[in-house]
Amino acid sequence: IPTIMKRRTFLAGSAVLLGGAAAGVAWKRNTHTRPDMLPLMAELESLSPQTLHSTGAWSPFRVFSHLAQSIEYSMTGYPEMKSPLFRNTAGSLAFFAFETAGAMRHNLAEPIPGAPALAETGDIAQAQARLLKALADFAQWTGPLQPHFAYGALGKDEYAQAHLMHIRNHLQEIRATA
Repeated sequence: IPTIMKRRTFLAGSAVLLGGAAAGVAWKRNTHTRPDMLPLMAELESLSPQTLHSTGAWSPFRVFSHLAQSIEYSMTGYPEMKSPLFRNTAGSLAFFAFETAGAMRHNLAEPIPGAPALAETGDIAQAQARLLKALADFAQWTGPLQPHFAYGALGKDEYAQAHLMHIRNHLQEIRATA
């Protein structure tokens, strides 16, 4: 009898814990504000390309080009996709975790699968302009969005959140010098 009572207590406690977690996630999702790209766009516009350097493996030119490429692919389609099983399990769970945390952490030197290789150096101002154009194009986009290569199908707000978190994660390695 003591073992049965311990098991019931454990199961009841687990159910309460899971129910509380589910309620917390539902509350967060229902009170989640719509992603606003304007502050980030203003921040990107304020960066002077002449003073930027990277603390990571990629140059500012390559980072901005990669970010623009990712946003463009959300509208046109990614060149290579993870398997449907991955997108519907690990990929969607990863996006859910990032979205819930409000931040993304990923390998900042990993290119988009199947995408053409990006040059390491080039005109930073042009890459910055490409990124800003991609953000503006995405904000105005009314067509269907393409599935993310890892996260699968995302709605407009989810994609906006993914793009914002992706940019913020990469900007952690971009510094301006005087």
